[in-house]
Amino acid sequence: MPLNRTLLTTILVPCIWGSTYIIFTQTLPVDHPLLVGALRALPAGLLLMALGPGLPPRDKLLPLAALGLANIGLFFALLFVSAARLPGGLAATVGSTQPLIVGLLAWPLLGRRPRRGQILAALAGLVGVALLVLDPHAKPDAIGIIAGLASAASMATGTVLIERWGKMGSPLALAAWQLTLGGLILLPVALLVEGLPPRPTALNGLGLSYLVLIGTALTYWLWIRGITTLGASVAFLGLLSPTVATILGAVLLGQWLGGVQFFGIAIILSSTIAGMRLSRRAATAATASATPQPRAA
Repeated sequence: MPLNRTLLTTILVPCIWGSTYIIFTQTLPVDHPLLVGALRALPAGLLLMALGPGLPPRDKLLPLAALGLANIGLFFALLFVSAARLPGGLAATVGSTQPLIVGLLAWPLLGRRPRRGQILAALAGLVGVALLVLDPHAKPDAIGIIAGLASAASMATGTVLIERWGKMGSPLALAAWQLTLGGLILLPVALLVEGLPPRPTALNGLGLSYLVLIGTALTYWLWIRGITTLGASVAFLGLLSPTVATILGAVLLGQWLGGVQFFGIAIILSSTIAGMRLSRRAATAATASATPQPRAA
């Protein structure tokens, strides 16, 4: 697939993920965040496995389980705990630390020292998200903030590890195995901690179907394809998610966007473009420096 088409489909992913918060809070039981995470992951993984990859290879179970835990099990659990305990804007702001964490983790895990411009772009993106969505009157919840930071760190770790460990299967297979293993890890924990949810309604079924099919199965396949093709720099595209979430809130919930919010959007878009370019340059430079040079005859 051409590089520009892969980039476009990867950009689509955080735009779809921008609908997760509104789907969760408006259609699903917010008092069962762990179970929602498990029921989001496991059916999506089984569906993708049925499309061709089949069961994961035994010799790769350990790294795949680690990726499933980081990218799915822990991430989903902590994400929905954060979403359940924090206002949407505060949850999005905390989650937007992920590009910064990816840049820092790439140093020890990929041998790629972050450039000053990458750090500045990540910090600018964080400021842009804060300007866009943060309510100065929102009351922070310590558990929610810790869960949000931990969820960002968890997925950042998984993103870097996918690039570090290289190809363990096609993007479809890697998405299927991670979602399945992550869901299997999370489900018993959710049932033990939260118990069974109330009797599901038609609205619950509609919201969960969208989240499983579109918000998880499709998006994780495209996202992992983006990571394997473009590298861990795709983390900067995650800044688009709160942008879309805010726009959806304005359209569907009648929320107002003012000058500060539009300024935040401009910062987010600028930092996303700059962060992607600088990260890819750093990766290219690191690859070139690691390539042995031919000796002169």
